[in-house]
Amino acid sequence: MSTDGHEITIVLADDHRVVRSGLRLLLQGEADMHVVGEVGDADAALRMVAARRPHVLVLDLNMPGSPSLAAIPQVREACERTHVVVLTMQDDPAFAREALQLGAAAYVLKEAADEELVSAVRAAAEGRTYLNPELGARLAAAPPAHPGPPDDLTQREVEILRLIALGHTNSEIAGQLYLSVRTVESHRAHIQQKIRLTSRAELVHYALEHGLVTV
Repeated sequence: MSTDGHEITIVLADDHRVVRSGLRLLLQGEADMHVVGEVGDADAALRMVAARRPHVLVLDLNMPGSPSLAAIPQVREACERTHVVVLTMQDDPAFAREALQLGAAAYVLKEAADEELVSAVRAAAEGRTYLNPELGARLAAAPPAHPGPPDDLTQREVEILRLIALGHTNSEIAGQLYLSVRTVESHRAHIQQKIRLTSRAELVHYALEHGLVTV
């Protein structure tokens, strides 16, 4: 049972209808779980989360359209109570590390879904972390694949800096990331303060120099 004593509401995001059907049957076999929506890509998942405000989003990493990893912090910002359970075939520890760093509560391999997904969803709904045990051991043994963002930029600031460098306006960035224009402006000010650059040309040069965008 969820921490507030009520049922756990869930949105499923996977581009394969048959997979979603199987996941729905698995989860709704639990008395305290209810699937309130299904979608086939990350953009639709963001819209569904904003509309339904579920306790948990079960998110496939490999879907067409916008990258699922990038959607994780967007989901958390769109609805603070929604926790993300990544369900994927990607067993590379680097993917698990990045997903958790971006705000995912759980990382489950599809091959182990029958045994682990229910536990992962319940843990996420209670604000706990769940990681496939075998993958967790490999993650602990593996060093980070690369250092974090430069100049102590947050993942959100890096995301916004990339979009600035690609020529997007504050309004366009706000629309893409489901943020207010004022929030984007605040992030932009923090970026400029951290890297001590102000003009768009300087920001573009910085993004290129640090490999945040490519030409």
